[in-house]
Amino acid sequence: STALWLAQCYHDAGLPEGVFQVVLGSGDVGAELVQSNVVSKVSFTGSLETGKKVYEMASKDMKKVTMELGGKSPLIIFDDANLDNAVSGAMMANFYSSGQVCSNGTRVFVHESILEDFVHVLVERTKKLRIGDPM
Repeated sequence: STALWLAQCYHDAGLPEGVFQVVLGSGDVGAELVQSNVVSKVSFTGSLETGKKVYEMASKDMKKVTMELGGKSPLIIFDDANLDNAVSGAMMANFYSSGQVCSNGTRVFVHESILEDFVHVLVERTKKLRIGDPM
């Protein structure tokens, strides 16, 4: 993940241990962290429903909170769009950071007159993606 890569970069640059930490886990791990007295700020990316739970837990101790929650950002592609640019935009909006950003383009609306060409270019470019660990 990007967060793990960033943590490695900080470590390689000499940032002292413990200054920046990434913890992975399910809801029980997250709840434990949010409620911990050693945590003063919480950053969360995920669904609106889970974000509400995290915020409620963090508010009990007046912790600072940053959230990116369940964006449903539509991408609208008109018939006069540059096809290559439109496909690039759609791919970036949906695949960037594995979709774990609040601006993830979860819905792509393409004008019917260019839909077939759009899908063809999108499929061909998607077939060329490198799946798995990018490092």
